[in-house]
Amino acid sequence: MTIAPFISERLLQFIWQFQYFNKTNLVTIDEKELHIIHPGNLNTNAGPDFIEAKIKIDNTVWAGNVELHIKSSGWYAHRHSSDPNYSNIILHVVWLFDKEVKYANGQTIATLELQPLVSKLMLEQYGKLMDAQGFVPCQDYLPVLSQLNWEAWKETLLAGRLERKSKLVLEYLHQSGQHWEETFWWLLARNFGIKVNADIFEQAAISISVNILAKHKNQIHQLEALLLGQCGLLNEDFYEDYPQLLKKEYHFLQKKYKLVPVAKPPVFLRMRPANFPAIRLAQLAMIISQSTHLFSKIKDLKDVEAVKKLFDITANDYWHYHYRFDEATPHRPKKIGSQMTENIIVNTIVPVLFAYGIHRNENTYKEKAIAWLSQLSPEQNTITKQWKAKGINNASAFDSQALIELKNNFCSFRHCLDCAVGNKLLKAPPNQSSGV
Repeated sequence: MTIAPFISERLLQFIWQFQYFNKTNLVTIDEKELHIIHPGNLNTNAGPDFIEAKIKIDNTVWAGNVELHIKSSGWYAHRHSSDPNYSNIILHVVWLFDKEVKYANGQTIATLELQPLVSKLMLEQYGKLMDAQGFVPCQDYLPVLSQLNWEAWKETLLAGRLERKSKLVLEYLHQSGQHWEETFWWLLARNFGIKVNADIFEQAAISISVNILAKHKNQIHQLEALLLGQCGLLNEDFYEDYPQLLKKEYHFLQKKYKLVPVAKPPVFLRMRPANFPAIRLAQLAMIISQSTHLFSKIKDLKDVEAVKKLFDITANDYWHYHYRFDEATPHRPKKIGSQMTENIIVNTIVPVLFAYGIHRNENTYKEKAIAWLSQLSPEQNTITKQWKAKGINNASAFDSQALIELKNNFCSFRHCLDCAVGNKLLKAPPNQSSGV
């Protein structure tokens, strides 16, 4: 018998976990009466698919584990018969029975075939989701969930996103020798590089420790020399006095601290002037000059508005008339705008603060990070705009981050079985799902 291409072990796990099949008069392959007392708990580690299950076969109650395969012969293909981790299997659940399977001692394993028990309507709906084209697989059925259920799902998505980002922050923390200020400095610099120059800015930040920066925080031109020089932006022959001064300072500081600049300079192409590398590095230098123990200060603040004030920064006077060295422009102070400030809070401060809460096992910091997101403006990008066009609310950065997570880590990979929307669509026909 042909098996639909979308039939997978993950789909079988979903069907078994939520018991989405006809359980009336269940029998095993050898026609023994079967009652499912408890399907067990999904096992995300190595070993059987479900653990701590409880079933009744004829008059005997069994407690143990459940293993799933698309075909029953998968038991042998996966070499479970000789694996002690599968010695306590009380039920083998398969989509298609094609071969009798036995334990190592030769005893037949009780098997349940799901294919004739599962709703064809649900399978058709799942097939449509797997084959759907466009923004997201379920776009023709949205919003599907009630507003209350959407809010609950967003909370789950955001928590998962922050936990995943925290793992990266904690990797940086390990690399920095458990130094939170150093870790924050690296990630802040990366954020200032925007996407195209993020790696280069990060490498430059790693090459200049916060201890070196602290020694020069009262001399803005020295901070600029360090940052611009390490990024390879002071290698040219300049005719203006200021870049000549920075170049001279950098050569002195480079020798003093034995600094090795990054391998390649940042790029300027296809970039708004406000995001030019020199401007962002000059603003970063000004932040350093006006702050001490920046992350320690941030984590103790209660109000996100107070955080914003820390980044109410304007690059020094030279940059009022320049976007690049030796190229004078009309007067325009290079202030960090509100959009960039909120970007820093969303993409650097909140993840680091959340990671700090995990590391210290203090929920106060995690709750503060989430609260700050709910107080920031919603992000406006291609993803959030399309969600909004489909009727999904995007009222704050809390919503934005959740919706970006949903699109990038669920919808784009067709993880509908792990999504609240996908679950709803598979539990009820589409014409009964909307707004429920």
